[in-house]
Amino acid sequence: MHRVVVTGMGVISPIGNSIHEFWKNASSGKSGISKISSFDTSNLPVHIAGNCSIDLSEHLDTKALNKMDRFSALCLIAANQAIQDSNIDFKKVDLNKAGVIIGSGIGGMITFEDQHKRLLKNPKRVSPFFIPSMIPDIASGHIALEHNLKGINYAVVSACASSSHCIGDAFRNIKHGYSDIIIAGGSESTITPMAIAGFGNMKALTKNPDHTSASKPFDLNRDGFVMGEGSGILILENLEHALSRNANIYAEIKGFGATADAYHITSPHPDGEGASNAMLAAINEANLNIEEI
Repeated sequence: MHRVVVTGMGVISPIGNSIHEFWKNASSGKSGISKISSFDTSNLPVHIAGNCSIDLSEHLDTKALNKMDRFSALCLIAANQAIQDSNIDFKKVDLNKAGVIIGSGIGGMITFEDQHKRLLKNPKRVSPFFIPSMIPDIASGHIALEHNLKGINYAVVSACASSSHCIGDAFRNIKHGYSDIIIAGGSESTITPMAIAGFGNMKALTKNPDHTSASKPFDLNRDGFVMGEGSGILILENLEHALSRNANIYAEIKGFGATADAYHITSPHPDGEGASNAMLAAINEANLNIEEI
């Protein structure tokens, strides 16, 4: 078994487009929530979201952007950040043991809605890049193509847990020796009319218009979540591989746990059994005592 460490990080978020900016703003309690400006929300139940403030054309070629959804673009930028942060030279590693596992709950919903509008006007106007732009696993593909990574490559789709499951899968893959390096994390960009309407109508989104108090998931008086977008990426690496190239090591991942409540389509079990079992599984795999946490 191999030990697994984190050697690189990248993030694009509503509160910062770099690890430094993100952490500074998160630590100071800055809100990344603002009024939705990308489309008219006057006939929708919700009018705010966590929008990323970023000019994609400053980071990616216009030709490439025309062939990918926003969620893939955010992911590719965050992944390039993480790769740069890890100081890894892919010319000096076994590319067959360098993989990518990126999750997304929905994938290219912006592309889906835009292309559906074209379909209603004229089916011939639907882009030939429609399918490869919207499928959730395309973000992993873009990263692999960009850096010629030939190892494991796929997406995990498990709603809000997608990115965490990707990191867990990457951890286990490296732990058992199948890969030396895996770029893992997730990306989402679903601030669209259909998403806002769908989540809003199921009473999942808060209708609080105040961006400073709308997002309060652990508050007794919480009344729903705020839709957001962004991407967070980690570089996971075999410890020996990281040490051999004198990499900066941020942390070690020692255990992972995943469970299902099997209780309700959206609500967690009220006694928290599923979450508790997942944490216990991670602690057991790490060979830790609960008292050490």
